[in-house]
Amino acid sequence: MAENLKECQVACKATLEQLETVCREEGVICKDLGINKYNLCDFEVEYLCNYKKVEFYLVKWKGYPESMSTWEPRKNLKCVDLLTQFWEDVHKELKRQKKRSIPKKLDSAISSHLVQKAKHRQILRQWEVHLNSLGTHKGRISVCNEVDSEGPPKNFTYINDYKVGEGITLTEVAVGCECTDCLDNPVDGCCAGASQHRFAYNDSGQVRIRPGMPIYECNKRCRCGPDCPNRVVQRGIQYSLCIFRTDNGRGWGVRTMERIRKNTFVMEYVGEIITTEEAERRGHIYDREGATYLFDLDYVDDEYTVDAAHYGNISHFVNHSCDPNLQVYNVFINNLDERLPRIAFFATRTIKTGEELTFDYKMQIDPVDAESTKMDSNFSLTGLPGSPKRECV
Repeated sequence: MAENLKECQVACKATLEQLETVCREEGVICKDLGINKYNLCDFEVEYLCNYKKVEFYLVKWKGYPESMSTWEPRKNLKCVDLLTQFWEDVHKELKRQKKRSIPKKLDSAISSHLVQKAKHRQILRQWEVHLNSLGTHKGRISVCNEVDSEGPPKNFTYINDYKVGEGITLTEVAVGCECTDCLDNPVDGCCAGASQHRFAYNDSGQVRIRPGMPIYECNKRCRCGPDCPNRVVQRGIQYSLCIFRTDNGRGWGVRTMERIRKNTFVMEYVGEIITTEEAERRGHIYDREGATYLFDLDYVDDEYTVDAAHYGNISHFVNHSCDPNLQVYNVFINNLDERLPRIAFFATRTIKTGEELTFDYKMQIDPVDAESTKMDSNFSLTGLPGSPKRECV
């Protein structure tokens, strides 16, 4: 089976790392796993388990079981990043235990703690790889948890587009614009003008209309190409973002790994589209559990809701703030039903590298357009680990 993974029609429950371990133990060459006769006996450090003076490390080798871990001198190890991480973990644990000096050999408790930390990072790294395999967008998603042992959320499926609930139909747009230059030479006002609204973006892709006004992007039937300046939200996340574990009890959060310009698109709020009646039913359940991710699509009518509790994208992990750096806009692309807008977050100001991304779960724009971006009243009750919190950050 290992030699024909692509042709195999039976779902394999083992990870690629587990299969690699089996192949190396049995001496099996596997092209799909990158194991050939030249590297079958190669050794790559997976993580470090222990330390003893003078500078010897207990090494877990990638593709080999823990029983084959060996003590190696520092000079044999080229894994600088793993060594740095190992000592960071050692110092943190010694500090936690209020020990001032490094022992000649780490005791079994500390060694076990280091191994668990290394395995935990592997789990998060696998989740990170999975998240990035699902998207075609430019921005990369990383995952970091240096706070506790919490792993990927259970009962949550990462998606990049709306999941349409039972009894709901998205009607695709029937016509598109005839523009060859939508920004400088829009025919009949392009898609926005056809809907009697202003063109939403400048030549840098920054939103230039006030919050509360809808955005009409070019769609799949338009004459313009993928580089059209009126195609922004549909290109997906353009910035590298990090899902990280907060250290103040707010569960997971999201921060940017690069500077984000004011008024630029950051991400969509994605989840399962359900009816208001179904949202009401789920809301009572979520209230008892202590948290919910319901977002009313009430641009014109309060008929539908987005539920990101079990299906969602990176916006599922964005926390609340009374002073947010993200603003909600209603966007229409391939579906022009005003009851079913796409919800896009744009930067309210320049956001620095490493800064946490937040939006106001009770966001209001102005008295006229308050309803167009109002979060559901049940959105963020505190309670469940990993749930968004109502405290301002």
